Amino acid sequence: MDVEEFDYIILGAGTAGCILANRLSADQGKRVLLLEAGGMDDWIWYHIPVGYLYAIGNPRSDWMFETAAEPGLNGRSLAYPRGKVIGGSSAINAMISMRGQSEDYDHWRQLGLRSWSWKDVLPVFRRLEDHFLGESETHGVGGGWRIEAPRVSWPILDAVRSAAEQMGIPKTEDFNTGDNEGSGYFHVNQKRGRRWSAARGFLKPVLTRRNLELRIGCLVEKLVVSQGRVSGVTYQRDGRRLVGKATREIIICAGAIGSVQILQRSGIGDGSALRLIGVEPTHDLPGVGHNLQDHLQQRAIYKIQNTRTLNETYHNLLKRGWMATDYLFRRRGPLTMAPSQLGIFTRSDRFQERANIQFHIQPLSLDRFGDPLHRFPAITASACNLRPTSRGQVRITSADPTEKPVIAPNYLSTEEDRRVAANAIRVTRALMSQRALQPYRPEEYLPGAAVGDDDESLAIAAGTIGTTIFHPVGTAKMGLKSDPKAVVDDQLRVIGLTGLRIADASVMPTITSGNTNTPTAMIALKAADFILAES
Repeated sequence: MDVEEFDYIILGAGTAGCILANRLSADQGKRVLLLEAGGMDDWIWYHIPVGYLYAIGNPRSDWMFETAAEPGLNGRSLAYPRGKVIGGSSAINAMISMRGQSEDYDHWRQLGLRSWSWKDVLPVFRRLEDHFLGESETHGVGGGWRIEAPRVSWPILDAVRSAAEQMGIPKTEDFNTGDNEGSGYFHVNQKRGRRWSAARGFLKPVLTRRNLELRIGCLVEKLVVSQGRVSGVTYQRDGRRLVGKATREIIICAGAIGSVQILQRSGIGDGSALRLIGVEPTHDLPGVGHNLQDHLQQRAIYKIQNTRTLNETYHNLLKRGWMATDYLFRRRGPLTMAPSQLGIFTRSDRFQERANIQFHIQPLSLDRFGDPLHRFPAITASACNLRPTSRGQVRITSADPTEKPVIAPNYLSTEEDRRVAANAIRVTRALMSQRALQPYRPEEYLPGAAVGDDDESLAIAAGTIGTTIFHPVGTAKMGLKSDPKAVVDDQLRVIGLTGLRIADASVMPTITSGNTNTPTAMIALKAADFILAES
């Protein structure tokens, strides 16, 4: 096999990998190799915001993972999209820029993780950004992470926001100040109506650097581990097996699913479990693949009257033509829409210390993702538990890198999660009954008026209408060396090995209270700081 030597090798050109490639290659004296299994973002639907409808569920752009049958979802299995292209999931996701709550990061610090409090991470978020609100104590400008206001509005969403205010939920113009309780329009990773992925913001501007090499279509087999040091990686490309040797470090940035696959194929994980599938253990680390957390949303749908939604617009050929024209000439209109436009952060009951549920409100409805929109006017009000207590697992079934892993999120497996899900449906019903929405006569379509208001009925309904918002984290969590399930330390170094770090959503010890892409970007920038400080 051909062997090539680099200073740093980055596995995965998703959000984290693009940022690390940018930062580590800034030193012209260091050679950086970035390996990506997917291809270039040379498809129009990677760049038109509404293109997520075509990219998710398409093997060109999506790994096409599925969960195991979930008992908490009444035996259903869910599609589990992950980006397979430079930019990773930032090339196909909802584009919602959300940091979470300050208490999320202060909790990480309370777990013993130095430099991860809100005070520590806020400057990193600011360095990332090029924010439309301008320079302030909470936002930055000049970074690669472009953030703008949405470029389309819907009267029905304004009415939902007013209904939330009538419930005592304040309006907010910015969810990213540390306290996201309130209702408002999501800020999005776009620039003048086009998706702004991590590849556009961080990778493409530096691909001309001679010391940075991007290789696409590269499927990682395993890491080269010897005497407690990770020194290289074997991978497949165009039918050949290749070896990359790293004189300084290898950084895994393959996400909460992909990073686990690479580690376990390399013999890094629970040694007894790996032997059962024919993988020889190289480093016993029982926490690899455990601690999977995700945001499960209850997709409530309400039929409405007396206003427009995207449903009827989509099914009208003339209006669809106008949407395309509006986008072509003004970069505005429904083609600029993120999957959700209006957000509401509130509490599922009066005993919660801070907002613990998040609504994604959409002026559209469909039976499930990939299906056509309904022909009747409707809105979707999806509420998710921001801090679930259920924990799942990711595990490989063989050493074959083309074999899909078992993904078992274990949704609604705790009494607390079932209670929050039931209460979230109650909050949704209360929201739809407010005076501001009465002119639109909301009629519950899902879960349906026949579903009772008792805890058991609502918990069953939550399992029926529940689906993921695609926020898997935590499968290689940060922790102290005394934690038997910790995988990396607070500098993101894999515990017990040298030459290897992990920098992606898998290292989160607990999930953040909101969409997870921007926290992943922050983690990557901090990882670059750690690496450069050591070098």
